[in-house]
Amino acid sequence: MTNTPTITGMRARPVLVPMRRPPQSASGAIPGASLVLIDLTTSDGITGRAYLFGFQPFTLRPLVGCLEGLFALVQGDPLAPLALEAKLRRALTLLDTPGLVGLALAGLDMAAWDALAQAHGVPLARLLGAAPRPVPAYNSCGLWIQCVDTLADEAEQLAEEGGFSAVKLRLGRADAAEDLAAVRAVMKRVGGRLEVMADFNQRLTVGEALARGRMLDHEGLAWIEEPIRHDDYRGCAQVRAALKTPIQIGENLTSTFALKDALDAGALDYVMPDVQRIGGVTGWLRASALAQAHGVPMSSHLFPELSAHLLAATPTAHVLEYVDWASPILDQPVQLRAGHVVVPERAGTGVAWNEDAVARYALA
Repeated sequence: MTNTPTITGMRARPVLVPMRRPPQSASGAIPGASLVLIDLTTSDGITGRAYLFGFQPFTLRPLVGCLEGLFALVQGDPLAPLALEAKLRRALTLLDTPGLVGLALAGLDMAAWDALAQAHGVPLARLLGAAPRPVPAYNSCGLWIQCVDTLADEAEQLAEEGGFSAVKLRLGRADAAEDLAAVRAVMKRVGGRLEVMADFNQRLTVGEALARGRMLDHEGLAWIEEPIRHDDYRGCAQVRAALKTPIQIGENLTSTFALKDALDAGALDYVMPDVQRIGGVTGWLRASALAQAHGVPMSSHLFPELSAHLLAATPTAHVLEYVDWASPILDQPVQLRAGHVVVPERAGTGVAWNEDAVARYALA
């Protein structure tokens, strides 16, 4: 690449994609994958791609509107993701960037980094200075709040689907005894072969988290995730100090400033930013530097296609959360190998659309 290309166009398309095992957590159900597909075009004919996950269908059209508004601020600008991100954040100073507008900013950032890596003809991981490699992962596509009797069989199915050595179990039932029964059912079947993570999806109060955490402390869980409100760092620190099982938080962090607050509070043992919430690739790079400075292992939340590149370039990389929610609309879904997500050698992130599937699932 001799001359820096400029940003010339953007298309944002909402789709509703079916899921094989629709999530049912203690904090609510997700009936399908509500995605916005982003195509960012440049003056040299490259298209950078990314997608956003809106959680619920009603977020999709507002997300498209936010993307279109932000794109208008950078149309014609050079393809320089750090400069683009800084320009957008300056323009949003009064509005700030949590919520949907923050997701839109991250989506443009992700697409810009994909385009830049393509312009250089290298995978994103290599553009970031890393070598593409298989990244260890756990299967997070099931083990929702469901009948305890079905959990052990499903844990085995999840492990077999990609040769995984770790799975995630959701907790937070009204009856604590049922949570304990769920953990024991899974651990009895796979505990000697698989790591099992547990996620409460912010369902508990601090007092409840202390009680359930102590109840689970000797069950062999790899970590307890988001037991209480994601932004109650003091409460998380209290829970962490009382338990032997490590505490994992971070999927709701919207900036490195929030991560610094969580680290300063002693709220976590592990951190797992979500690339669309932390600020895209640019935000992830800042968070990974902060995690390294504090010696904290860093995992990912969702977006395995992009997260694999980012974890390959993360100094304290821990483990990737694998979900297949976008796979039906991808031309080449991520490749699994012996419980690892393989970083592709294709230029960019490797994300490209299956246009027939996109047309099938397009929001009417």
